[in-house]
Amino acid sequence: MLKLVKLKKEFSEQLIDMMDEWTMANEKIIPWSIRKCDYHDIGQYIESLEVKEANGKNVPDSTYFCLDTERDIFVGAVNIRHYLNDKLLFSGGHIGDGIRPSERGKGLGTKMIALALDECRKLGIHDVLMCCDKGNIASARTIEKNGGVLENEVSEDGVPVLRYWIKVN
Repeated sequence: MLKLVKLKKEFSEQLIDMMDEWTMANEKIIPWSIRKCDYHDIGQYIESLEVKEANGKNVPDSTYFCLDTERDIFVGAVNIRHYLNDKLLFSGGHIGDGIRPSERGKGLGTKMIALALDECRKLGIHDVLMCCDKGNIASARTIEKNGGVLENEVSEDGVPVLRYWIKVN
């Protein structure tokens, strides 16, 4: 069973296990909110996870870790932006998400996004924008399985980005 949790010190082992695996894979860790500072300093890390107030560049957001309760491991994370600024409207969207390397291809991303959409609903976000690189077929499929309707394709720094809207009731 999967559930989204806010990070607490009690989850430090699960966090370090997931982040060490991702780091060893030598790939970009997504969402950005979980890689913006050193995860080994758990107190500072927890404090840095969320933007509480808009600061010109960032909007308020919430970061959740996806806990597999049966195996007691983090399988991924989501960052939910409470509203969109111009940059997020262009190519960032409301939800940034990532599944750790060893857990991909198991349908967990689809379930994690469904849980994130429930959180969006609680925040009063009923039209959710999700974006992914055009080359990320798995991410596009995950968005589509959650009701994502492709609006268009844009280019960010020369990279084609797909923009999807999901209706949340």
